Amino acid sequence: MSTTVALGIGSITTFVRVFPHNFFSFGQMKHGCRVSLEDAATVSRCGSFRFLFTPLSTTCGIRSRNSSSKRDQVKRMRGRQSRSEVNNRMGRHGRDGPTTVQDIQKLATAAEESLPLGDGGGLCFLESSAPNGASNVEDEEKGGNGAFSGIPAEADSLKSLLAQAIIEKNAISKERSENIRLHERVEPLKERLRESDTKILAQLRTYREDVEASQASIHELTSENESSVAQIPVQEMPWDSWRGLLLRIDALSDFLSQKVTKELQSVAWRREKRLRDIYVSFADEADEELVSEFMNLLQPKKRPGLHVIHIAAEIAPVAKVGGLGDVLTGLCRSLQKKGHLVEAILPKYDCMDYSRIINLRELDLELPSFFDGHMHKNKVWSGIVEGIPVYFIEPLHPAKFFRRGEYYAEPDDFRRFTYFSRAAMEFILQSGKRPDIIHSHDWQTSVVAPLYWNVYVPLGLDSARLAFTCHNFLYQGIENSEAIAACGLTVQDLMSPDQMQDNFFHNKINLLKGAIVFSNVVTTVSPTYAQEVLSPEGGKGLHGTLGAHSKKFFGILNGIDVEVWNPATDTLIDYQFTADNIDGKFVNKQKLRERLGLGNQGGDERRPLVGCVTRLAPQKGVHLIKHAIHRTLEKGGQFILLGSSNLPEVQHEFEVIARQFENHPQIRLVLKYDETLSHAIYSAADVFVIPSIFEPCGLTQMISMRYGTIPVVRRTGGLADSVFDVDDERIPQEKKNGFVFDDANEGSFNSGLDRALNYYIQRPEWWQDLVRKAMLVDFSWDSSADRYVDLYRLVLK
Repeated sequence: MSTTVALGIGSITTFVRVFPHNFFSFGQMKHGCRVSLEDAATVSRCGSFRFLFTPLSTTCGIRSRNSSSKRDQVKRMRGRQSRSEVNNRMGRHGRDGPTTVQDIQKLATAAEESLPLGDGGGLCFLESSAPNGASNVEDEEKGGNGAFSGIPAEADSLKSLLAQAIIEKNAISKERSENIRLHERVEPLKERLRESDTKILAQLRTYREDVEASQASIHELTSENESSVAQIPVQEMPWDSWRGLLLRIDALSDFLSQKVTKELQSVAWRREKRLRDIYVSFADEADEELVSEFMNLLQPKKRPGLHVIHIAAEIAPVAKVGGLGDVLTGLCRSLQKKGHLVEAILPKYDCMDYSRIINLRELDLELPSFFDGHMHKNKVWSGIVEGIPVYFIEPLHPAKFFRRGEYYAEPDDFRRFTYFSRAAMEFILQSGKRPDIIHSHDWQTSVVAPLYWNVYVPLGLDSARLAFTCHNFLYQGIENSEAIAACGLTVQDLMSPDQMQDNFFHNKINLLKGAIVFSNVVTTVSPTYAQEVLSPEGGKGLHGTLGAHSKKFFGILNGIDVEVWNPATDTLIDYQFTADNIDGKFVNKQKLRERLGLGNQGGDERRPLVGCVTRLAPQKGVHLIKHAIHRTLEKGGQFILLGSSNLPEVQHEFEVIARQFENHPQIRLVLKYDETLSHAIYSAADVFVIPSIFEPCGLTQMISMRYGTIPVVRRTGGLADSVFDVDDERIPQEKKNGFVFDDANEGSFNSGLDRALNYYIQRPEWWQDLVRKAMLVDFSWDSSADRYVDLYRLVLK
């Protein structure tokens, strides 16, 4: 049996017949060559079509088959021995044992080194043909080691297998890496699914509880209604009785207008049960009584709890700069207690006190909003602040509007808060909320009102009426008219004297004026301040606009959250106390003196302690605060100031005073905001000074009285509505609770402070009674919130 292979030597190709036992045939001559994996032979050209084989090792024999010399026989014997050795190495039947990757690599390397391809100096088998495809198999079964031509073919095959193995190994490695990466991505998804399942289950439980509660309420109302129905069913009330009711209505025409008479007759003809009930119950009563009941019947039914959304720049205690934050929290909590649904929307400042927000989480809501001619993305977060649901809007605008480490006093505040107001309105629209009232506060959210009527009512957000509260008319949001276009309003439509054009600078826009014009109801924070701002001085240029809209302008005195500001439960003070037992005030005074390094031994114990917690702004009467420090020292008292200023010159001025009294036993200045220290001062001080030049409402006088600290105030704004002088004969005795002076100068201030210190020193028992009376004054939000609800309902009619 033989196999024909094509042998390439350089550029010459010839066909070689390969016989069993590794014989090659060139032309008429047959040559044999036994080659192991480690052996090789070279071939060179000797003339035309003649070749010379040169063995490279003793295991390679090349001979002529026709030679019969003894030497050749010896060589053949040696060749057989060599083949035996090869067979022994290859195995019992001439086959290799199991092949490893290392074997394949070794074989491929040996093949490349033994039979290089390239420039004509090597031996190359181009192709092979086997007359009998089983010849190679037969050779192997006979114990031969295969044809010489199989070596490079096998090497190529092994190289191919090696390359395929490497490819598969790389593919497996890549697949393993991909599996690891997918596993890493799957785990967070599983966690999110678990969290979603938990939230869905919680919401489902809440929904079921709400449904059960609603069903119970419906059942209860149904039962009450059924029990209150008169014993005579409508269908059983004879027509003669209905005719008698119609005649009775006609007889009451002297007491009823023609319109009311017709409405009652219409109700009677429809045989409505509610009219029948009144007639049965009051048929024997006087005409006046029956008329009153009929009139109540026709009054529109009171709406259930209102849905109120507040949009503001502050909420205490999370984001608080002034009184606005306290007001918003107190009003919202009070409205909640009265059964109303209340929510708030604020910017998400990076400097907020996040520790005071419960369940803060990002909503799965994509909120684009318009600004500067483009749509910008926003994140929306939700959380609970003092029991109030609050939504925080985080702009993804490149200007980083609320990631500045500050609440206010940025050069682009106009842009920051008009952006926020537009995004807040967009959130209400896209979330599908249908509030009854949208209540905005101060100039920062004044643009809400014109945005509502000019942009969002046409888009379908038309369920609400607008309330606006100005906490201080000093700040109005005045800017060049073109700036209003950034949030999507049309300048030409708004730049007129009866809309948003500033009353002084006719080329500028005034946001506060826009809120007054476009809101359904406008309030400020005390009745006295509402009167003051109608004057040119108090209104800061808006007195004319307020006068034109006076029918919808009201002053409602702010309250305080009496649960937060409660000396009986306050955990931020050293010793709790009540009006019935005020001994804790003296304990707190001694603790505060020790804390701040003030004198507290001997005669120092009996010194009156004067406190002041305020922003050091010109409005607060900083010149009188400085005077109060020295005047208290002259009168034998101690003085503690807690506050700071955003005006560098004012802050520096008080820093100089603080260094002057740094180690003084009677004076201490703490020039920063400290919530815990403020509670300590309220609970420990005997007298509290508030010498404001103007004060829309003021809360510190209410808080100080809640803690039994008697206020000395200037008669202005909300101070005049809440503090009544003990020596004013025009004031009823039960309302007297502090000391009041009139003018913003040192002499007038001395008249108030001196009297307070004299009473404390000279009439201690009288002073204790005054402390108890002040603690019992009701400054809660309860009555003030009722006023707001009345206004809400008024504009919803």
